[in-house]
Amino acid sequence: IDQMEEGLFLAKCLDGLKQLPDNSIDLIIADPPEDPWNSAEEMGQRKTLQEYYQWNKNWLEESYRVLKNTGAIYLFSPWQYSGMYHGLLSNTFKIQTRITWRKKSNDSISKHQTWENDTSDIWFATKSNEFMFNQEAVTEGSSQINPESAIEMGVTNLWSDIMDIQVGSTVKMEGDKPEQLIQRILTASSFKLNWVVDPFTRSGGVGVIAKKMGRRFIGFESDQDQLLMAMKRIDKE
Repeated sequence: IDQMEEGLFLAKCLDGLKQLPDNSIDLIIADPPEDPWNSAEEMGQRKTLQEYYQWNKNWLEESYRVLKNTGAIYLFSPWQYSGMYHGLLSNTFKIQTRITWRKKSNDSISKHQTWENDTSDIWFATKSNEFMFNQEAVTEGSSQINPESAIEMGVTNLWSDIMDIQVGSTVKMEGDKPEQLIQRILTASSFKLNWVVDPFTRSGGVGVIAKKMGRRFIGFESDQDQLLMAMKRIDKE
């Protein structure tokens, strides 16, 4: 743990997580791809749902290992896979809630003939039932969080005030989540100098906000071009 360094690393999610020590990370913010097989050797090979399930199971088990006992994970999920992630997380983590936020589906007009999909899920789970939330310790058998200490949005799991649009000073790039969304997660479940990991860095949106808020950030990305882009963005902060 004493030898951990902040930074972005060229690595697949699972390979990167395996390099982290046990019980070393305070918070994981993960937005797994629906198609994780993007290497030159694997492109074009259709994977089964069972293989996708196993891939998710593997990196989530590593995530559990590297989290501190008081650590937490926020996992972004489209509604189609929400049930799968609920089951996978339940195997090891303590699921605290499912958050719903307003994310406009890019294919809602072209593919959906009924209700448009305007929401997406975030699973919030912890390694144990003793963790930090809203700057207070939560333990098994503890009373409800003091309302006076709740952050501005309150403690509801319906984040209808956040939409998938540009909010804040950070320039939004493809793959980024709204700045306000990441800020809310970091405020609720981390302190300054805490270790935050994004296993699927893409263009570095989570890292930019984490650095702004004084967290120590580690990101993994398997695409070299995206990694270089993310490095430039974060270095500017």
